[in-house]
Amino acid sequence: MKSRPALLCEPRDNQLLAALPEDDLARWAAALEPVELHLGQVLCESGSTAPYVYFPTTAIVSLLYLTLDGASSEIAVVGRDGLVGVALFMGGNATPSRSVVQSAGLGLRMPAQRVQQEISRPGAIQSMLLRYTQSLMAQMAQTAVCNRYHSIDQLLCRRLLMGLDRQSSQALMMTQELLANLLGVRREGVTAAALKLSQAGLISYRRGRIAVLDRGRLEQRLDSPAKAMAQGEALRA
Repeated sequence: MKSRPALLCEPRDNQLLAALPEDDLARWAAALEPVELHLGQVLCESGSTAPYVYFPTTAIVSLLYLTLDGASSEIAVVGRDGLVGVALFMGGNATPSRSVVQSAGLGLRMPAQRVQQEISRPGAIQSMLLRYTQSLMAQMAQTAVCNRYHSIDQLLCRRLLMGLDRQSSQALMMTQELLANLLGVRREGVTAAALKLSQAGLISYRRGRIAVLDRGRLEQRLDSPAKAMAQGEALRA
């Protein structure tokens, strides 16, 4: 393992770890290993049991659900706000999704066995892990609603905002092909949606780099899930 990540990556760079009491964080620190996460790296395959739980700090990881014919769609995004490996401490062990590094960066990892031991102990760590699991489930539920009722350009707006929330930069390194795979739509649809946002002055796009120029207006493009659902029901009536 390279030494560079160890110099740049600290437990408090991850928001979950930063929220732990000093004593709990100190106990975990010895078991946390800094790692460099590379674009496209698969941290865990669907149906397998991961040997580690990952806490991204600057990297962003996509949780993808795969179909039998090999297609995929993103069901959740994990960055410095969370962890990868919820199934390990929820009793199922095998994960139903594939975890893929979508934006290269740094993170920390802990052996799965150590995390499973911690979740069995009542206290701040157990509470933190369960609260995060609840928030991840809420993100997945919102994604399902948005995929059903939002237009492609709204899906693109939401995905760009989710990426921004998990990094310090206002630019994302994402190709249109990658976005199409994440959103589960055709590339032509993403191209048209990106062009619409670019012409409106919300983003600029060049060679796989998307810069957000007006976050406020990007947020305004999104309807609330409740409003979107109501509109969908009206269309079906």
